[in-house]
Amino acid sequence: MPVLPTRRRGLIAPLTLAVAVLYTGPAAPAAAADEPDWTAAPAAGAAGSARPAFYLAGAPGAVLDDRLTLANPSDRERTLTLRGADAHQAPDGGFAVRPAGATTGAGSWISFGTAATVKIPARTRAVVPFTVTLPPSAQPGDHPAAVVAAEGGRDAAVRIHLRVGGPTLAALTVEDVSVRGRGAGAEVGYTLVNRGNVTLAPGLSLRAEGLFGTLPGRPHRALPVELLPGQRLRLSEPWPGAPLLDAVDLTLDVTAPGAAPASARASVRLAPRWAAAGTGGVLLALGAVTLTVLPRVRGRRTRRDGPGVAGEPVRGAGPTPDHELTRGATT
Repeated sequence: MPVLPTRRRGLIAPLTLAVAVLYTGPAAPAAAADEPDWTAAPAAGAAGSARPAFYLAGAPGAVLDDRLTLANPSDRERTLTLRGADAHQAPDGGFAVRPAGATTGAGSWISFGTAATVKIPARTRAVVPFTVTLPPSAQPGDHPAAVVAAEGGRDAAVRIHLRVGGPTLAALTVEDVSVRGRGAGAEVGYTLVNRGNVTLAPGLSLRAEGLFGTLPGRPHRALPVELLPGQRLRLSEPWPGAPLLDAVDLTLDVTAPGAAPASARASVRLAPRWAAAGTGGVLLALGAVTLTVLPRVRGRRTRRDGPGVAGEPVRGAGPTPDHELTRGATT
């Protein structure tokens, strides 16, 4: 990860931030109707090149500096409120920020000082400095964060890749493998878990073994997501080689730079819809036959057994003689 030069200060003096306002001149054209009224982005680097995000790193206790560019191409003045925010993994794997009231992590380390509210005249660009103060107790590793500009219900977040110096651990697992759909439309669902303290760029491959040998899987490919530290992400993978009818053992292999490979397995039984419906019909028919035949069998057994206890033969052909106990006569 690229790292910008950083500065470390032993004591943090009261912060006085200046806003550099650069006028483009009255002849600058107004923004088109389909363009945003204002934008936020990292200030250009030392060589004047654009940056997609901020990249900062330092030891616990360090104070890091950078600058945010706010551009107002519209015809009226804009008043923007600036703040830091914690970042987290969105359900679709994207990058999301937490609201101001829920920011308790790295976002709370960000300060714009007296420039937390900035007025930007029409057709003007402002460059606003900010600092990130790493606590002495900050844990090593990546701490996802962002700076957020807001006005009138609209927010614009700019990502900060922030790393605190110290031991790092890259650890990735895959869990909860399942299959939905059939044939070429089948998908394999799974959960990736980042159990380390650095952001991971995972890759995945799929292997499948059926009753009659190896089945088409998926070759290894990089996934279009970044997995943030401590985050869980539910994803799905198309499996066009899935059979219509088979018993399959699936194996998902995942990798990430610096992390040990991980695997997860699942056994699935695949059947087309007509086969499942046919099986249900057969079971219903067998149940109907059983209910019809069983009473007849019981009736036959009762008639065959005759009177008495069912299933016990009657001994003797005639009536059973009565036995009377009498006192013997004296002759």
